[in-house]
Amino acid sequence: MALLVKVLSTLALVLAIGGSALAQEYVKGEVIKVDAKKKKLTIKHEPLTNLDMPAMTMVFVVAEDGMLKKVKSGQAIEFTADRVNGRITVTGIK
Repeated sequence: MALLVKVLSTLALVLAIGGSALAQEYVKGEVIKVDAKKKKLTIKHEPLTNLDMPAMTMVFVVAEDGMLKKVKSGQAIEFTADRVNGRITVTGIK
């Protein structure tokens, strides 16, 4: 029983540390275009370190349709992006 408690405690610690390491930083960007039909945003952004990408302007798909209603062309945003099903996707906007 003591071994099980040690293993579970270690696992909880690893998950807690790993979870914070996986937390993505928000990146500053500017919305250039909103394409609601295709569920895409064109964003001029700072480097995306988690994706090893330099600053550039590119088209992203969005993880949730509701994100498109939060933004408009010319708007400054902070966002997160990641690879989802092989596509670079906006995963969060604030």
